[in-house]
Amino acid sequence: MCFVSYMPTLSGRARLAGILGWPVAHSRSPRLHGFWLERHRIDGAYVPLAVPPEQLGLGLRGLLACGFRGCNVTLPHKEAAYALCDTLSESARRVHAVNTLFFHNGRIHGNSTDGAGFIANLRDHGVNPAAGPALLLGAGGAARDIAAALLDEGAKVSVTNRTPERAEALARLLPGLAVIAWKDRAAALADQALLVNATSAGMADRPPLEIALSRASSSLVVADIVYVPLVTPLLAAARARGLATVGGLGMLLHQAVEGFAAWFDIVPAVDRELFEFVAQDLIPAKSRD
Repeated sequence: MCFVSYMPTLSGRARLAGILGWPVAHSRSPRLHGFWLERHRIDGAYVPLAVPPEQLGLGLRGLLACGFRGCNVTLPHKEAAYALCDTLSESARRVHAVNTLFFHNGRIHGNSTDGAGFIANLRDHGVNPAAGPALLLGAGGAARDIAAALLDEGAKVSVTNRTPERAEALARLLPGLAVIAWKDRAAALADQALLVNATSAGMADRPPLEIALSRASSSLVVADIVYVPLVTPLLAAARARGLATVGGLGMLLHQAVEGFAAWFDIVPAVDRELFEFVAQDLIPAKSRD
């Protein structure tokens, strides 16, 4: 397989977008969007934007002033950015969080595409989102949109979080969402068809997710939205028990489509070549030798 190597030649009319987070060095969104920019020979760039939480508003105003067409928003800014938007999509209003921003005439429009990206990734792996009950770990920005998307698919969804108040707040936002105590998360697996880690636990340089899979049924599907590393400790533990797994990289790819289309005026494809190009950057160098 031959992969593109994106080396942009930018004009004064170049379209600009990026990924805003703190930290942001782990993000593979620049590699992902760079692939699409090269594939379609677009005069544009997508760059990492490391902005601390206390400077989020200043950072967004700076992007507006510099002519950016928009940006993605990642941890820890998804909920704070929601409050800074001038207009919001229905999905963003529903979950009080955003991951994709569009700039136009000095105004910020916010959208949340994590849920749609998660569902598309499940389907790519042959998983029916409504096949049975789902347990969601986490109650942050991505978790909110994933919970809403699963409910829309007709799944029975429960959420659990280390801080119970956040799980209860999410349940108030999304009628029909049940809350399970964090201490009961492992015991609850016996009745679940889908387990979703929507926390940052297991991300490179962070502690792994603490959950025992011994109570899980043999038909449980384990999904992780973390994609650095490509195979998280949770996914490795699930595979060791013979459980089906869904990694987080596919969600990253699918959730990016809408933003790219709006910023660069081309609807890009999520295909095997793209997946392998981004995934190659997640494989340790010693494993590629």
